[in-house]
Amino acid sequence: MGYLELVILATEALSVNKLRTSLATLGIIIGIGSVITLISLGQAGQKSVESSIQSLGSNLLTVIPGAFRPGDFRSASGTSTSLTLDDSRSLLKVPGVKQVSAEVLRRAAVQTGKVSVNTQVVGVLPSYKDVRNIEMLSGNFISQSDVDSQTPVAILGPTVAENIFDTNPVGESVRINKISFKVIGVMESKGGSGFGGNQDDSVLIPLSTAQKRLFGVDFVGSISVAVLDAKEMDQVRDEIGYLLLSRHKISDPANADFTIFSQADILGAAAAVTGTFTALLSGIAAISLLVGGIGIMNIMLMSVTERTREIGLRKALGAKKKVIIQQFLIESVIITFLGGTLGVLIGVLASLAVSTLISLPFILSLPSILLAFGVSAIIGIIFGWYPARKAANLVPIEALRYE
Repeated sequence: MGYLELVILATEALSVNKLRTSLATLGIIIGIGSVITLISLGQAGQKSVESSIQSLGSNLLTVIPGAFRPGDFRSASGTSTSLTLDDSRSLLKVPGVKQVSAEVLRRAAVQTGKVSVNTQVVGVLPSYKDVRNIEMLSGNFISQSDVDSQTPVAILGPTVAENIFDTNPVGESVRINKISFKVIGVMESKGGSGFGGNQDDSVLIPLSTAQKRLFGVDFVGSISVAVLDAKEMDQVRDEIGYLLLSRHKISDPANADFTIFSQADILGAAAAVTGTFTALLSGIAAISLLVGGIGIMNIMLMSVTERTREIGLRKALGAKKKVIIQQFLIESVIITFLGGTLGVLIGVLASLAVSTLISLPFILSLPSILLAFGVSAIIGIIFGWYPARKAANLVPIEALRYE
């Protein structure tokens, strides 16, 4: 008996009980679809984070107070007081440094009328615009005269502007910690990752205003450094470290009261986190594949039981053990292949829908699709082998007597 004939017989056997075949296929569809969707969304999330971080510039170094463990790049600005405005000014002397901006960040309530949102308020210098690649949607950025005179002016991120204003907020006023600030500009949307959190959901004010009038501090929470040549990042990083160690009178670098990291450091940490999360979710989804495989085995065992007399008759007429095994294996593989195909289709559509809904890039992973088909075939063979072997080992006489 040829393989084509076996496939036809297997298809006819499966079509006899469509409901049972559909239920067996459902487990594989859910498992494959979940794996495809989660891998796609995981890669899309990682791509989105990388794009947001890279949008700040590949030649950006950030100095923060305190010693941080690798990968601990949370918004901890202001939790230590080891950096000052004079420190930031001194970094302009380091060869290879293009621009420097000092910042101080706190969360505060921003109000207008009866609307209030809790967001991050960042005190910045005019150089912050170029260092952080800020583009203005409307209005103007903070000027040096605003810093010198501690002017209460504010730049709104697009998310903040949308949350508290129905129209263009330039020229309007907001209250931050009961102090009135005039809105002079709105930033272009940039997305939000990297040190300092979501830049779209933030309010920028002059550094001097933040230090003296709003927060009452004389230190800075971070220093952003734009490097002239990205190839010299490591060298500039070392020079900055030596300079700050000297200024802070620290002889042992292990006792440094500051940390310097680059966008590459954040990218590495973000990739590790998103990669682990994606692997965890994919592992959970893979469990459903295992459950689906067990379901197929149970369905095939039930099929063997129902077709005992048929199997006995075929063996009595001379059907070889190998042919019986092949037929049941082919039935199992057909179920998993059909489930795998539908699962891939559903997974792709689900990934597209969710990516569109939460504004993530749609990424389709070809290796994950090939893996899905490979896994479905393996599941069909592994979980179909035992029922097929059981059918092939039936004794013809006993099988013919089965009721």
